Amino acid sequence: MTISPQQHSNSPERSSGNVELNGSALTFSGDWTLANYTILARLVEQVQRNNLSNVSLEVSQLGRVDTAGASLLVKLAGSTALVHALRVSDLGTEQTALITTVASAMEATEHPAPKSNPILAFLASTGEKVTAVARLAWLLAGFIGETLATLFYILPRPSRWRFTPFVAAVHDTGLNALPIVALLTFLVGAVVAFLGATVLQDFGATIYTVNLVAFSFLREFGVLLAAILLAGRTASSFTAHIGAMKVNEELDAIRTLGLNPVELLVVPKVLAMMVSLPVLTFVGMISGMIGGAVVCAITLEIPPSQYMAIVERDIGLTHFLVGIGKAPVFAFLIAVIGCLEGFKVSGSAQSVGEHTTSSVVQSIFMVILLDSIAALFFMEMGW
Repeated sequence: MTISPQQHSNSPERSSGNVELNGSALTFSGDWTLANYTILARLVEQVQRNNLSNVSLEVSQLGRVDTAGASLLVKLAGSTALVHALRVSDLGTEQTALITTVASAMEATEHPAPKSNPILAFLASTGEKVTAVARLAWLLAGFIGETLATLFYILPRPSRWRFTPFVAAVHDTGLNALPIVALLTFLVGAVVAFLGATVLQDFGATIYTVNLVAFSFLREFGVLLAAILLAGRTASSFTAHIGAMKVNEELDAIRTLGLNPVELLVVPKVLAMMVSLPVLTFVGMISGMIGGAVVCAITLEIPPSQYMAIVERDIGLTHFLVGIGKAPVFAFLIAVIGCLEGFKVSGSAQSVGEHTTSSVVQSIFMVILLDSIAALFFMEMGW
């Protein structure tokens, strides 16, 4: 059976395509182009009414083919059978590549991806997040090792010490942060004292408000509030500084000069943080206890002299040492995370902003996590 375009058009503008069905052979010939699309579409519809199962395709007689004609070929013959016929034919390379590309695109459209199982999707998403956290922990551990190796390398070599960046970082992270740390801890101390007095008043034990404020600030609030403030204020500054240098290719210039960016940029910042945070923690402890003393003096009529006498009598030195001992560890982690996120900047302003936010979130998370672990450890040890 032969179906030709002349049955539908008496005078085609150019040599139109043709399809011939002889027994179990389906032969394509002529030009399958957009100019003949209407005629070819009718031919395809007529041929599709016949049984086309187990037919062989012959495409070697095809002339010019464009995407419109190729889509009709795929619609009639099927993508798999058509691609197989193209492989065994001697059709031109350009026509073969075009028809194969259209067949692949139409096959992907005809067979959409099956709907995923919500449970499997949730498990896959959870696995990806766990993998990302593990990769982040691995990078952080490696960067901590590199920082410590560089630090131990330069400590016995005073000629490699960089005092100017260290002093500048201490001024930025410590002295400039002193007012905000003192103000915040003073206000939190006042709030803790007020809440403690409100609750303990029902039991006639308002005098223990002094113990509550002193105990909480010496062990937890002093170091925790100072560390969180530095995580938001200083870790972001470190990330933005190093990230901007990477965007401007200054880190590449440092390496070209034979210098170590970790020694030049990271070590002074880490040491400055380890000096500044213990000082800020001490200031936070004193300010929080002063805020509690003000509330006790105003609402509970406990004079400052009695307040200090209770602190001296009931609060041991161990609580102060526990709080101040956590400060260098928190400072080291905050500084390392801030610097690492700066080195991870990819080279755009958007990346600088994303990693700056990431450094703040990671620093605060690590500080609270380690503080929780330390609290459980010290409680079990009875310290």
